[in-house]
Amino acid sequence: MSSVLYDTPGPRARRRERIGSVIGGLALLALLGFGAWQLQKNGIFEAERWSIYFDPPKNQEAADVWNFLLVEGLGATLRAAAIAAPLALALGLILAVGRITPQRWISWPSIFVIEIFRGLPVVLMMLFGVLALNLSFLEAVVFGLVVYNMAIFAEILRAGIVSLPAGQAEAAYAVGLTRTQTLLSILLPQAVRRMLPSLVSQLVVLLKDSSLGFIIGYAELLRSVQNLRDFFGIRYVVPLFAVGAAIYIIINLTLSRLAVYLERRGSAKTAGGVAAAKEAVGGQVQGPDDRSTGA
Repeated sequence: MSSVLYDTPGPRARRRERIGSVIGGLALLALLGFGAWQLQKNGIFEAERWSIYFDPPKNQEAADVWNFLLVEGLGATLRAAAIAAPLALALGLILAVGRITPQRWISWPSIFVIEIFRGLPVVLMMLFGVLALNLSFLEAVVFGLVVYNMAIFAEILRAGIVSLPAGQAEAAYAVGLTRTQTLLSILLPQAVRRMLPSLVSQLVVLLKDSSLGFIIGYAELLRSVQNLRDFFGIRYVVPLFAVGAAIYIIINLTLSRLAVYLERRGSAKTAGGVAAAKEAVGGQVQGPDDRSTGA
């Protein structure tokens, strides 16, 4: 049995794959073990280093440390992302529609904006917001996230629209729908559903890019970790950054799994619709002649 792009591996190929997987897994375990040994050698796993989370020094309470990380630091990160995400999506939708419009006086400026902001670093736009526009730290972070991600969202939505069969738009025009009605009622809903995993994945990127606010002084999660390190000392740098990294990983994995769930849900809906259509006609797709003859 053959696949579309390659032949299904035979017994010898599968055996080689299993052997390669075992060797690769052992090599990875050896590398992780060596890293853990080096960390243990440097005293990273000493309980006193990690006591910052349950018995911190300098007469501080553990609740204060966790509050500084989860409420102030993570809260600032989520606040910037929550403001920037809907703005970037809305502007990206406008740019996507503007780029595919036949009027050049609309499409050319849209293309220019997309190509310019897609190629600029996010941190550069944040610095521009602080230094040139005199924005606050939060406003500068939101500004940088919005102007970059709106260009990416625009390209994702445009790709979803142009990937749809041309016959759908032609059929809509044939029944009297205008271009705007066709776009809003037929093309955009399908494009959003088709590209939903990519949109969620870009939201993960947006959330991670909010950590760049650390550079301009915005008190997000990474800045909170650094402030705690400066207060308690360099001895606690690994535990602090380890927990900060774990928080980012948990949030981003949650969003990534959401993207996978939405993709599978959309695929299941499509497959279910096809199955239902076949069941309605006894498992076969009827043609015009069948319906006219009652077959």
